[in-house]
Amino acid sequence: MSQAQRSQICVYSSGAPRAALKPFAPEFEQATGHKLAFTFDGVDAIRRRLASGEKADVMLLPSPMMAAMDQAGALRPQSRTALARVGIGVVVRRGAALPDISKPEALHKTLLEARSIAYSDPKLAPSGIHIERVLAQLGIAEAVRPKTTLRTPFDGGVALIANGDVEIGMFLVSEIQMAEGVKLVGLLPSELQSYLVFAGAVAVDSASPEPALAFLRFLSDPARQDHWKTAGFEPVGGAQN
Repeated sequence: MSQAQRSQICVYSSGAPRAALKPFAPEFEQATGHKLAFTFDGVDAIRRRLASGEKADVMLLPSPMMAAMDQAGALRPQSRTALARVGIGVVVRRGAALPDISKPEALHKTLLEARSIAYSDPKLAPSGIHIERVLAQLGIAEAVRPKTTLRTPFDGGVALIANGDVEIGMFLVSEIQMAEGVKLVGLLPSELQSYLVFAGAVAVDSASPEPALAFLRFLSDPARQDHWKTAGFEPVGGAQN
């Protein structure tokens, strides 16, 4: 491939897929000669950046947001692809005793007894919205509110656990596995779990649509599913059109 044929692909992604993308990027660049430029930010922040005129070739975001962008005509037709899903996990500081979260009743007891709790601000992250529903379902929303800190991993939410400032946290598994000094206790009980599906798509005004599509195919290649699994995701590759 000549220098003129090589493209820089601008990828805008929320933070959860970041660990999975680390091994994908060098493999794709080596295989194709194209270069990837990543911008990672919160879901709402990415929405604002794109609305303000910033340009992306590929977007990797939660499926509901991608569906809305597709309906608004912001995505290249038939490019939207489901890539992987990730669940919500419970995290403690590395070396701490692992609490019982095996059943809803056990999680209820663990959260009530915890000195402090952290999870993502529901105004900024879909996982936070679901956790607030879980707390309401368990009947402890008001009881834990005074000891709860709302902070996304982008703003140091998981780091609060690692530093010992907060005893227990609930975040997307991929966000937990990116952090140092913490231990994933496990996923929320199945009765309380909610999986967030991430999808990729090419922007309708992409300057490099074919290389961008090639990157999406690379991300959804079944031969590379281990990259997603290592980062805490479950692959669910497939078109969403």
